[in-house]
Order: sequence, then C-alpha cells, then structure tokens
Amino acid sequence: MSTQSNTQMKVEAILMNSFLEGSVAVPSLLLKHYRALLLSEVDVMTLIHFISFVEKDRNTFPTLDEIQERMSASPDVVIASVQKLIREQFIAIDEDTHETTGFRSEQYNLTPLYKKLAKRVAEQQLKELAELAATTQAPSDDRVKNIYTTIENEFARPLTPMELETISNWLDKDMYKEELIMTALKEAVFAGKVHFRYIDRILLDWSRNRVSTVDQAKEYSQRFRQSR
Repeated sequence: MSTQSNTQMKVEAILMNSFLEGSVAVPSLLLKHYRALLLSEVDVMTLIHFISFVEKDRNTFPTLDEIQERMSASPDVVIASVQKLIREQFIAIDEDTHETTGFRSEQYNLTPLYKKLAKRVAEQQLKELAELAATTQAPSDDRVKNIYTTIENEFARPLTPMELETISNWLDKDMYKEELIMTALKEAVFAGKVHFRYIDRILLDWSRNRVSTVDQAKEYSQRFRQSR
C-alpha cells in the first residue's frame, strides 16, 4: 500500500473520530417547534452555534465575530439574529463577579430557550387534551346529556375524557339502559364508592345476572345486601 493511501486512511480515521466525538446535542423540540416560535432558519443555526460554543468549546460568551465565522449568512443578518434572540428572550446574558478578584464576566444563558420550548409543548398537549374532550362530549340526545350531568354533579367535578368515553361505551357498546346506569350510580353513592370502576362492576354484575329493569336491579341489590 502506498504512502499516499496510508496518509489518506489516517486522515479519514481522524475525521471519523471527530464526527463521532464532536457532535452537539441539538434539542429535537427546537427543530420541531421553531416555526411556531417564529424563529427563522438563521435563528435556529445561530442557536445551534451558541449550543456548540457552550457545550463543546466551553466558551460561554463567544463574540459576534466568532459566531459569524461559522455561518454563511452575512454579518448583518447574524447580528440581527443575535439581537432578536436576546430581545425576544430566547437567550440571556448573565453577569458574574469573581469572589476573590472581583473581576466581572458575562456569559450566555440558554435556559430561556428551553423554557420556551417546554411551554410550547405543554400548551400543545393541553390543546390536544381539550380537543379530545370536545370530541367525546355528550351527544345532543337529552336523555344522554342527563346521564353526563347527573354523574358530574355526584362527582362534584367535570368528567375526564376517559370517563366520558366509558359512559359512551356503556350506552353504545354494552347497550346499558339509561335508567340502569342511573340506578347503578345511586347504588355506588349508597355504598360510598362513587367511582367509575365500582359503577362499571355493578352494571357488569347486573348484565351477567340478566337484570334489565330498575325494579329487578333494586330487588337484586336488596338480596345482595341481605346476603352480606
């Protein structure tokens, strides 16, 4: 093997090591949500370079010239991007005073960026939960609305999307009658166990024992209490 080939292989090995060891942890949430945060591609690259300076170069206060040297955008565009990120509080500048020398230094703080990303994700999740709840709200049927309203009053709180879905399954999948659901709720209140698992257990027990009317349910419950 020629000397040139050996040299090329060594260079490639060095570069491969630098690729593997020199990666920067860019938050995937930044790439996913930067548009919603009204950040441009230049702003994102500027933030990535800030992260690189802080994490890999241990340079917590890079100069504008150092940032510009790494970017293909014009100096004016880079300066405008940095100013925007500071003005809109994506990054902050912290001042620190050395306890012994009294020397004052400055450093960039990326915590505001992470807080904005966390807030964005939290807001999106809350919105999705609200949309899910809206799709599982009670139908227009007044009888069915009565079930939702009555159970909410007994629970003294709004029902969760999962609880709304449980009620829908009682009506549409299990085919429980409205009056039986209401009777099961009364039985749960009487027993001091006002939660969906207990109500569902009562309805399932009645179904297995072919209880189909309110009178049969009352009679069955009375016999059950007497047997205990």
